[in-house]
Amino acid sequence: MLVKSDPHDKAEIKSVINALSKALHDKNAEDVVALYTDDTVMFSLAPPLVLRTDGDLNGLNEWFGTWLGPINVEHRDTVTETGGDIAFVHGLAHMTGTKTDGQEVELWFRKTTGFRRTDRGWKISHEHESVPFYMDGSSKAAIDLKP
Repeated sequence: MLVKSDPHDKAEIKSVINALSKALHDKNAEDVVALYTDDTVMFSLAPPLVLRTDGDLNGLNEWFGTWLGPINVEHRDTVTETGGDIAFVHGLAHMTGTKTDGQEVELWFRKTTGFRRTDRGWKISHEHESVPFYMDGSSKAAIDLKP
């Protein structure tokens, strides 16, 4: 039997996603980390292959330091599914901003986020970000794609 996603849960999860976009925009590492569980597993765009969160803000603050101004992240074409204390969201993300070397960043990527309901509300427990790669023998990331 198909169980429909709870609209209240979907609204709470959307508010977490919006809070993440704001924390990234503001380059606020503490606000970013507060949205994740203590045992989040991440498959992000940057190495390593697997990152396990531990609440350490140093790496995140170092990354924020490579941006001149705000980091804009827009989520688009998202689909949210909830069931009990677990939920996931998948869709596209669009990141823009300027790096400290003057490089203008405009990147679309795929993103799937797993959520777990905790005693502190919905928290991100898994994150997977990826870009396709060209299968023409070059193995180059297809970062020029747009929806």
